[in-house]
Amino acid sequence: MRPIFVMIKCEMGKAYAVAREAADRIPEASEIYSTSGQFDLLAKFYLDPASDVGLFVTDKVQTLPGVKDTFTLITFNAFAGGARG
Repeated sequence: MRPIFVMIKCEMGKAYAVAREAADRIPEASEIYSTSGQFDLLAKFYLDPASDVGLFVTDKVQTLPGVKDTFTLITFNAFAGGARG
């Protein structure tokens, strides 16, 4: 599985409803965060490596009621640090 991150801009007052709908309707959703700034939500999705990212975003994320815009980040590597003393 490969992770992608999608920043989601919502209609005014709809961020929590969009987050609930995404969590309920999109099984690939791992985590959804409310954020400050230009976008209202940051969602992490795990996709099969053969999945078409563009099709996934346009069919599953952009069609959610209350979504105005999205910005997709495709990741390459994950890094983790050990405990620091």
